[in-house]
Amino acid sequence: MTRIVVSGGSGLIGRALIASLRGDGIRVVQLVRRPARSDDEVEWLTGNGPLDPARLDGAAAVVNLNGASIGRLPWTPRYRETLRESRIRPTRVLAEAIDALGPGAPAFVSASAVGFYGDRPGEALTERDGAGSTFLAGLCADWEREALHADSSARVALIRTAPLLHPEGVLKPMIGLTRWGVSGPLGGGRQMWPWISLADEVRGIRHVIEAGLSGPVNLSGPTPASANGIGRALARAMHRPYLLPVPRWALRLGIGRDAADSLLLADATVSPSALLESGFRFRHATAEAAIASALG
Repeated sequence: MTRIVVSGGSGLIGRALIASLRGDGIRVVQLVRRPARSDDEVEWLTGNGPLDPARLDGAAAVVNLNGASIGRLPWTPRYRETLRESRIRPTRVLAEAIDALGPGAPAFVSASAVGFYGDRPGEALTERDGAGSTFLAGLCADWEREALHADSSARVALIRTAPLLHPEGVLKPMIGLTRWGVSGPLGGGRQMWPWISLADEVRGIRHVIEAGLSGPVNLSGPTPASANGIGRALARAMHRPYLLPVPRWALRLGIGRDAADSLLLADATVSPSALLESGFRFRHATAEAAIASALG
């Protein structure tokens, strides 16, 4: 790899991926929503026009990480539309530009989320399983459908990312509650939560590019963990109690039913089958290891 194009590079995953690639001497070109400030930036999405396909030509891969934060709550009707538009439009524009290049176009590595699977208690979910029925599952299915418009010209990989066990990820609100000693089971806490460390997220994306993977790829840790397991591991690492339960009805009332059912109450045991079968080895194989690394 000599050149990678990244969109959505200002977020947590994008910053870490760009740093990793540049640290290995790989040129990264960022797509930005402002005037470009260097030769390694390309302005896009500031109007209604398409992206010039020549901007992508010759890259080994285009990595699409666009999307407004699902962690911003509540999901009002207006913000649900923001969640959708911030994913659908950039993905469509990229897919059209890649497809216009024809054979030999860069690989398209497009973001999605394990929220694709929805609430599926008792199921062992792999990339072969279909979408669930939550709001987030429907959004992910539409998001992926846009990316697949490039598959007539390019290899398309759909990276279904699990919540990041990181202080800027899913741990952010949990750390605050735990520090004050008011954390505990959420909606019972027995629901299975997919998870991944930031280091393995970045390594996983690079593996998808370098190993030539296509289709859906679950970027999720290999050892299942429940909400209680993750919450207790964080409490132990911070030497704080884990006692105060929050019932399902209170979560739905506090952050809205769509967000609560998609983010906190969904039960999904997600296996990273495509990664493991292609020889990927996790640096953080358990949620406890990921939390210990994240807290430093």
